[in-house]
Amino acid sequence: MYVLSIIMYNIFKRKSLTLQPKKRDIGMKLLIKNMVCGRCITAVKEILVAEGVTVKGITLGEAEIDETLSPEQRVSLARRLQEEGFELLDDPRSQLVEQIRIAVLEWVRTNNERPKLSDYLSRYLNKDYSTLSKLFSEVRGITIERFSILHRIEYAKELLCYSQLSTSEIAYKLGYSSQAHFSSQFKQVTGMTPKAFRLQREHNRRPLDEL
Repeated sequence: MYVLSIIMYNIFKRKSLTLQPKKRDIGMKLLIKNMVCGRCITAVKEILVAEGVTVKGITLGEAEIDETLSPEQRVSLARRLQEEGFELLDDPRSQLVEQIRIAVLEWVRTNNERPKLSDYLSRYLNKDYSTLSKLFSEVRGITIERFSILHRIEYAKELLCYSQLSTSEIAYKLGYSSQAHFSSQFKQVTGMTPKAFRLQREHNRRPLDEL
């Protein structure tokens, strides 16, 4: 009887331990506007660390931190970010527009097979594309389609300047149906052919955060 009591006690003790609520992670995600490259990620991380924030992870437009910021901390961080050309987003509409912008940038620069942009955005953001398109146009004053074209052309300029890829290889890398389609769209945006742009001594490129 004594042995049985000991066994039952140990079973109850083990069950009690397993039923203890797990400690929940405390933290939050910050959406930050105007992050366009790896240097931006480094700069934002340095600002967060300087503000005493523990960074769990950081990507373009988003930082995951360990703690929940107080109103005072948020104001201080927003000010520091603004001084360096970034913007801490609070408005839900602005946050979604920034997520769309980042998703388009990732779609343009993917090395994998590129799905249709509207399908990609709908899956990526789990929202109807018509809703995303309308909001983006209202806030940014430009359609998602036009915005994606400008980014593709800027990426093409980068490849023309700094890579040895041929025009046809660049067209393929950017997901164009043909070299002719790529050259036509490039000339429509820049006023010159890809070949003429590559031969220039000075290359007129726009900062990505101005697109």
